[in-house]
Amino acid sequence: MASNSVSTTEKPQQSRKTRKSKIEKSENLVGLFFVSPMLIGISVIVLFPIVATFILAFADWKFVTGIDQLKWIGFDNFVALVNDEKFIKSVINNAIFIFTVPITMLCALFFAIIIDKNVYLKSYFKVAFFMPYISSVVAIAVVWQVLFHPSQGPINQVLMTLGMENPPTWISDPNFALISLMIIHIWISIGFSLIVYIAGLQSIPKELYEAADIDGANSWYKFRNITFPLISPTSFFLLITGIIASFKVFDLIAVLTEGGPLNSTTMLVWHLYERAFLDLDVGYASAIAVVLFLFVFSITIIQWIGQKKWVNY
Repeated sequence: MASNSVSTTEKPQQSRKTRKSKIEKSENLVGLFFVSPMLIGISVIVLFPIVATFILAFADWKFVTGIDQLKWIGFDNFVALVNDEKFIKSVINNAIFIFTVPITMLCALFFAIIIDKNVYLKSYFKVAFFMPYISSVVAIAVVWQVLFHPSQGPINQVLMTLGMENPPTWISDPNFALISLMIIHIWISIGFSLIVYIAGLQSIPKELYEAADIDGANSWYKFRNITFPLISPTSFFLLITGIIASFKVFDLIAVLTEGGPLNSTTMLVWHLYERAFLDLDVGYASAIAVVLFLFVFSITIIQWIGQKKWVNY
């Protein structure tokens, strides 16, 4: 009798589990059906080009020829990169351009502290600083092209008024072209970093500052021991995203300099564009893309390792 009662209770439980598993499978199939357009789009637009880039980096192939003309050449493209003066120049320029990231962060933090504490109409200043970041880069580049005009530009007009007889020609000068792009990039990027820093500052508990005031701490002490440690996660986020963005600068170069003068503003992405879409050398351009990926990946890993020592969560 006991065994019969146990078996009768187990059968409904097994049937319920079976029905539940069937329902879960059907729900999973329906879910896959709804997300399949996105998965297919990501696979075709993102994953396939990434895989193709790593494969073509070891081949010699041009757009104008058919796929049957593809030749496997091993590491020859990477060997050629080492001997490519323009590639080496673009790496150096990218390394210099990275300095825009800490400069942008310092300026944004300075303005964020001022706006968060000592400024009326905070919303207006947030919008004013953020506008360049959301504006068209092409329009911004054209405006700065006028500002940097060698003879009629407002910047040089002011410098000549102050007594400088031969002000720099900025974008058209190989010695100042990269600096000019860095100035523009910093001006564009400050708005985003400012908004993020203000959000980080507002998340700091006010009780910490009140306790420091009671102890007689000055402004520098509060910044060094309260503000800076507690916004270190924000700084870490801006550092990683900023360095990645510095390796993707393209539109400013395309509008203002096209890599010149004398390759003084050519960078990895621009050099990749020239080899892929102007010279149609897909294999060589893919090798540049692989090297660019390795640079960004290595810098990110180093930052993730180092953040344990200075980021406070």
